[in-house]
Amino acid sequence: MTNFILEPYLALLLLGFLPSEMWRWLGIVVGGGLDEGSEIILWVRAVATALVAGVIARIVLIPPGALASVPLTVRLAAIACGFLAFLAIRRSAFAGVLVGEAVLVAGALAFG
Repeated sequence: MTNFILEPYLALLLLGFLPSEMWRWLGIVVGGGLDEGSEIILWVRAVATALVAGVIARIVLIPPGALASVPLTVRLAAIACGFLAFLAIRRSAFAGVLVGEAVLVAGALAFG
């Protein structure tokens, strides 16, 4: 009976976590000797940033699930406040996410 309960966690570990973790470690090994200012690293950073921006834009403009009940103006205000917090607090991603989430939750409770 115990094996049956642990099977989803084992599947999550083997199929979700380990393959992703393998690529992270491979990236560290391969990219460890590269100069941070090199053209390839700048390009990789730009592509990663564009992908994250695209995912965020899609989630804000075409929201999934419960986020669809939050008005667009609240979602856009949360992004704007989060970005301003990011800039104001020494380019801190943590501060930007925290402020953006707080604005989103407060707006959802007030207007949702």
